[in-house]
Amino acid sequence: MKLTTEKFNAMVAEHWPENRFLCEEITPEMALVSLEPSESGIRPGGFISGPVQFAAADMVLWVLASATRDRPEPMALTSDLSIRYLRPSAGKRLYARATLNKASGRTVIGSVSVWTDDNENKPCAIAQGTYVLPEQ
Repeated sequence: MKLTTEKFNAMVAEHWPENRFLCEEITPEMALVSLEPSESGIRPGGFISGPVQFAAADMVLWVLASATRDRPEPMALTSDLSIRYLRPSAGKRLYARATLNKASGRTVIGSVSVWTDDNENKPCAIAQGTYVLPEQ
């Protein structure tokens, strides 16, 4: 049974109904999420806040961790996540794409690029993180 965006989004809606992120793409080696930030996530000047960008990086790594097992993994946990902010993130929609660096046993390591719809797909932040999957 292939993990699809519909299956992942349904799992998130069931386990985390207040979540506003949308899984847009999912493959065994890549995941993409998007979000239209609420007013509370916008800084003066119209920039999407750092915590919202960090949350996007964390969310897309969660999707990627699930993709490595080809099923939703609601209990996968962040083990490590670091982020570097590159430029202001002005825009109406935020995107984060994770690519798989390594999946080994219960550990998934991925690299993330975060951008907005208003900055020509140039990253406003990059991140790298590790997720730990539950025992099978």
